[in-house]
Amino acid sequence: MRLVQTATVLEGTLLGKAIYNDKGQILLNEGVKLERKLIKRLIEMGIHYIYIKDQKTEDLAICDPLSMKLKKKAMDSIEKHFLEIESGKDMSNVLALEKAAKNLKTLVREILFEIKSNQELLVLLSEVYTYDHYIFTHSLNVTMYSLAIGIKLNLPEKDLEVLGLGAILHDVGKMKIPEQILLKPDKLTKEEYEEVKKHAEVGFQILRKIPNVSLIVAHCAYQHHERLNGTGYPRGIKSKDIHYFGKIIAVADVFDAVTSNRVYRQAMLPHEGLEILYSGSETLFDKKIIEAFRQAVAVYPVGITVVLNDGRKGVVSKQNSGVSDRPVVRIIEENGMEVSPYEINLQAELDLMITACDTTFPKN
Repeated sequence: MRLVQTATVLEGTLLGKAIYNDKGQILLNEGVKLERKLIKRLIEMGIHYIYIKDQKTEDLAICDPLSMKLKKKAMDSIEKHFLEIESGKDMSNVLALEKAAKNLKTLVREILFEIKSNQELLVLLSEVYTYDHYIFTHSLNVTMYSLAIGIKLNLPEKDLEVLGLGAILHDVGKMKIPEQILLKPDKLTKEEYEEVKKHAEVGFQILRKIPNVSLIVAHCAYQHHERLNGTGYPRGIKSKDIHYFGKIIAVADVFDAVTSNRVYRQAMLPHEGLEILYSGSETLFDKKIIEAFRQAVAVYPVGITVVLNDGRKGVVSKQNSGVSDRPVVRIIEENGMEVSPYEINLQAELDLMITACDTTFPKN
């Protein structure tokens, strides 16, 4: 299968990978013929990239980082407990809040186990969700990215569990922000942006009151928008005052935000999201954390068409662990001419590099 822009898909093309909503329910099955109205509907839903059936790449498999069973369980659990935490206006709900946190701790352990068991690099580009529950899906994605970073940094198991809980709850304060602001399709006014910024401190105030939950978890919510040079919010603190887990979640949060579908803009591709992080290296984000992230996440996901520095064009067919920008590429075109497909491993061919991505519908 091949990854392409939805807007370039030709009528009659077969869908290569099923599309799910945030409840784990199938929106479109693999193999569905994409008619004009259906393509238009996908674009209207904000689904700008899809996998399609392609003869030259029909054997390529896209590995999901979590099983669909755990993913559905995670989404249901996050939504349920976020709503419980949101309703906890005073300490009379302390038992419910403590139980919610305990259940989410268990969920983090399950997610951590599956990520450690899966040797593939993380890629969430193929995960498609509707907008009305993006807080929950974003929380799950940031958790997976944060744990993947933590694993690469060789954090102890107990630290990974605290990091994971902090990541899964980092945006809980947004439950107190009016939905019409969070889902606004236009640019926020200055007043609306100030309202959104409150979620970091609101989340901290909610989480710090829950018994048997590390105060570090509350600080993950408090600090994930802080930046090394002091330009972040809510307090504008600098590098030495930001907890290490806050720095990790900041990287995961920004990457998922720019590479996910949103009602107000199109998602970037993974390599574009990574460029955003590197542009803020050592000013906004910790460089070692970005490097760990780069080793853990597929910069060029399987199925994406790439152009090499010698002009050859191919499709990424396999990842190389720890070197996400040097995958195995199946060459399909040389000098603008179609060729019999063959594979080259960029990890071994150091004189070759990817210079561009092409997500338009394949013409050959």
